[in-house]
Amino acid sequence: MLILLIIVSGLFSASETAMMAVNRYRLKNLVHNGHRGARLAQYLLDHPDQLLGTILLGNNAANIAASGVTTIIALRIFGDIGVAIAGGALILVILIFAEVAPKTMAATYPERIALRAAYPLYGLSRAARPIVWLVNKASSTFLSIFRVSTGKKSHSLSPEELRVAVLESGSHIPKVHQDMLLRILEMEEITVDDVMLSRSEVEAIDLNDEWEDIVVQLATSLHTRLPVYRGSLDNIVGVLHLRKVLHLSRTRRFNKKNLEMIMRKPYYVPEGTRITQYLLNLQNEPRTFGLVVDEYGDFKGLVTLEEVLQEIVGEFTSNNPGSFDDIQLQDDGSYLVKGSSNIRDLNRRMLWTLPQNGPKTLNGLILEHLEAIPEPGTSMLLAGYPIEVLRTRDTAVDIARIQPTINRDG
Repeated sequence: MLILLIIVSGLFSASETAMMAVNRYRLKNLVHNGHRGARLAQYLLDHPDQLLGTILLGNNAANIAASGVTTIIALRIFGDIGVAIAGGALILVILIFAEVAPKTMAATYPERIALRAAYPLYGLSRAARPIVWLVNKASSTFLSIFRVSTGKKSHSLSPEELRVAVLESGSHIPKVHQDMLLRILEMEEITVDDVMLSRSEVEAIDLNDEWEDIVVQLATSLHTRLPVYRGSLDNIVGVLHLRKVLHLSRTRRFNKKNLEMIMRKPYYVPEGTRITQYLLNLQNEPRTFGLVVDEYGDFKGLVTLEEVLQEIVGEFTSNNPGSFDDIQLQDDGSYLVKGSSNIRDLNRRMLWTLPQNGPKTLNGLILEHLEAIPEPGTSMLLAGYPIEVLRTRDTAVDIARIQPTINRDG
């Protein structure tokens, strides 16, 4: 009888650990697939007071009964002196065989044990419901004295917890898919300012140019859609699709006036708009890119659907013919970086730690640090990185050299 009681106590201990440690989301999947044990386990977990009351009632009943049986055995064999010896031995036996070992096994195989334990636990919880209700009522009353709430707690994951779950998924999720999921979780913190093509890099058509120059620009453009403006980029009047231009060019009506007639109304996006909201807006306004404007209505840059997709799937390898790659490794270990490169992208790709709480681009970071427009050859130590300005263009840094190998601890 003593051995049987210790086994029963161990089973209750293992059941408690397994039910608490089982993966709730894996369990919900099994419930969806019709697994009966999973349905019973889900019911018990949805009523934790009933589950824990049943387990603790059974576990304590088995332990108390085992103590009584041990006392009887000790008295019959050793007399009064044997009670103390048997009590100490029972504590050790219960600790090893009814607590540590069963709970360790349950923590190792929680799903396997929980699904099997759900059947007897469900039956016991139904049979002992009046006693369990009375115990839980007394317990809740006692806890209410200390203003402890016993209401149901949500088991939904926070973004931080979900990020950790993705990182710890290991081989269950391929690395490339992990990266995509993590990027999706970060999208709520990203705005169109972080991914837009800056104003200085936007190719656009000026209607004030000569017609021959406009035709050459249309024929040599590397883009399928181009903003159209008059005199200044702050005066954008439309967006031109080169497919329509190609069709128009095959007719005798190919002139500036008819070119304006096939333009589409520009779609404006306020600066600071989150990418998630921008994507939702695109579902109602089917466009492939938007024109980012500030609070004064001045044009700041252009955000494309391609740039948004890159935030999820990573950088695309295709580059425009003759273009300068954003980052070029040099023989001495340094990197040539375009001034328009996004700092967040640089940190992600190169595992650098350039400041991200200010300017969005390397050019902006350098200008903020120097508080002046630098001349080529200007060097500085920025956030522990030696940076040399190699080339400027108008009022911006075009190319800079970054040496990442310095010890930044100092």
